[in-house]
Amino acid sequence: MRQRYPETTVGALIFNNEGKIFLMKSHKWKGKYVIPGGHIELGETIEEALKREIKEETGLKIRDIEFIHLQEFIFGKAFWKKRHFIFLDYACKTTSKKVKLNSEGQGYVWTTVEKALKLPVEPYTKRAIEAYTRKKS
Repeated sequence: MRQRYPETTVGALIFNNEGKIFLMKSHKWKGKYVIPGGHIELGETIEEALKREIKEETGLKIRDIEFIHLQEFIFGKAFWKKRHFIFLDYACKTTSKKVKLNSEGQGYVWTTVEKALKLPVEPYTKRAIEAYTRKKS
């Protein structure tokens, strides 16, 4: 099916009790590290969508949700399909210990913000991390 409108999505930098962020590898982003997230369903609030997507993709429950920024992705080559997305990026916390990836993730890491920027992260995740860093400084 051909996309007719941009797809609004949510994603989050998830911080654990040690202040490390969660990144997962995704085949949809050519095996690079990404933040978990996905589309907003009709009738769902942005926060509900974020909590649902994070739970579905990682098994983690999140709290203390804070908006970081908005990004546009228009038919970029970084994604496996030709798509137009509007990304709403957030930061949040989790106290969950057990990660349970669904088929979206092919591995994960908990790392510092500084080390995350040195990993093979896809460009939009990198921008989200950099925006978070600017906002917190």
